Amino acid sequence: MLKSARKDEKDPEGRMPLAEHLRELRNRLGKAMLAIVLGSLLGAAYYQDIINLLTEPIREQVGCSTPFTELAQTSSGACGNITMSGLMGPFTLLIKVALTAGVVIASPVWLYQLWAFVAPGLHRHEKRYSLAFVAAGFPLFMAGGYFSYHVLPTAAEVMLGFTPSGTVNLLPLDDLLDLVTRMVIVFGLSFELPLLLVMLNLSGVVTGRRMLGWWRGMIMGVTVFAAFATPTVDPVSMLSLAAPIILLYFGAVAFSLVNDRRRSRRDALGPADDEASELDLTPEAIGEVEAVAPSRALPEQATAERVNGYDDVT
Repeated sequence: MLKSARKDEKDPEGRMPLAEHLRELRNRLGKAMLAIVLGSLLGAAYYQDIINLLTEPIREQVGCSTPFTELAQTSSGACGNITMSGLMGPFTLLIKVALTAGVVIASPVWLYQLWAFVAPGLHRHEKRYSLAFVAAGFPLFMAGGYFSYHVLPTAAEVMLGFTPSGTVNLLPLDDLLDLVTRMVIVFGLSFELPLLLVMLNLSGVVTGRRMLGWWRGMIMGVTVFAAFATPTVDPVSMLSLAAPIILLYFGAVAFSLVNDRRRSRRDALGPADDEASELDLTPEAIGEVEAVAPSRALPEQATAERVNGYDDVT
């Protein structure tokens, strides 16, 4: 009983042997994989609804109302027919959609497992900052994905506008879903840029004034990044990605300037009662040595005789 009680006790600082770390990692990976499998089964059950959700904006914007055997040209411009190819194509698409849906549905579970594995090694303020970043990062990613979901139909209309007259556009469904997924990921991750800048400012690496001085290079860099990051090559997608990132960048700069002003006021007040003051490590000049008898660190000899060849007690 005594051994089991000691085994159940946890180190308050999260320290444990390597074997315990590996065992905990295995258990948390198992829970995350189980949640993804269950989410994939749920995604497979609603496979058709997911397909309709992802393709509905494009079908409404550029879908053809006529069969693909006829000329895909309407009075409003070119259109495209969504198609499937191959005998194994539908089954492969089902597996792909189910796994993707499983990862998304199970994201709260595997994100919590990741947090629970890392959190014991963090200090209290580090936990607070990390929770704040996760709480802000998830809405930003979802906002980027939602934005791309509504930008893609307009981009598709622009791209199909270059279709020569009298030709038929065939849009493979698997390629279309890959395009939607890539755009959601690219837009979602791009919206995390201001969060990264805020993190650097809170950690004291970059000041808000310095970030403000980067505005010309940042605008150019974001525009070039948007041109290469968007799966499509049309200017609509590029500007749709670059414009919100630039606005979020200036929002992060404004937050950093306010935080720098707050930090300077706090530093002027000095450390709090429960904080240690900073040590002054500035070297000082040493004055002239006074002519005084040096203090003896060792006791004096009782006699003048040499002991073992030395004139002190050592």
